[in-house]
Amino acid sequence: MHHHDVIAIISNALQDAPEVRALYLSGSFGNGLADAYSDIDFVLVATDGATDAVAELWRDAIGRTGEIVLWWDRTTRAMLINAITADWTRTDVVILRPDQVGGQIRSALKPLFDHDRIYETLADGVGVKPPDPERVRYQIEEFIKILGLLHLAVGREEYLNGVLGVFHLRNLLVDLMIEETAAPHRGGVLHLNRLLSDEQRRVLGGLPPAIPERDAMISAHLAYARAYLPRARKLAPDWGVEWPERFETATWTKLGETLAIERPYQPE
Repeated sequence: MHHHDVIAIISNALQDAPEVRALYLSGSFGNGLADAYSDIDFVLVATDGATDAVAELWRDAIGRTGEIVLWWDRTTRAMLINAITADWTRTDVVILRPDQVGGQIRSALKPLFDHDRIYETLADGVGVKPPDPERVRYQIEEFIKILGLLHLAVGREEYLNGVLGVFHLRNLLVDLMIEETAAPHRGGVLHLNRLLSDEQRRVLGGLPPAIPERDAMISAHLAYARAYLPRARKLAPDWGVEWPERFETATWTKLGETLAIERPYQPE
């Protein structure tokens, strides 16, 4: 079923439900960046919020668009329901009370119906927010910690765990790059092409694969360290993050003592 048909069916199914006060498209359909592969994100405003009764109304609406083969009802977040139908149409809805809608912005939503004209009360939009310094600090420290665990993985010959380490380093590098570009519309995890610059994509494309062998595992960890740490160091002051200098130094010292590894870059 075409996405626009799905949207129309869901909207029509809920428009006359007394407890449902508004329904908006959000995500890529809300900001106009949707493509044929996008999921359909909704914000639903209900008088009493994400109650079991409203969840049942939502399930009935989704069921009209096709057979439901995945249903996560407030599983990952208290107000979120995820569904997939048999043709693999993906829908997510956040269910809010009227007094919880204030955190939304108009530029991120497209009204389908709005009985109480809530949309008019929302802020027009906000600029790109800088990253949270505490979160960035945690991610930098997490990168250094995973890097430091290399000596343990090699010592135990846990090369499969070393592959998982490379995977985590890559995710942290991607997160850093996304923050670096400060894209206004992040979208989901499958939208990297529009979130990263050509230079960033070249860097990621040139990094070695994760191979469960000693030398390959060490080389991959060092390659990610070269890609991540200088970039993070450069950005940290702009984001109000104090660099964990002592932790990084102690980590390279440990890797030098155990694996004869030197820091693969020189701090500026």
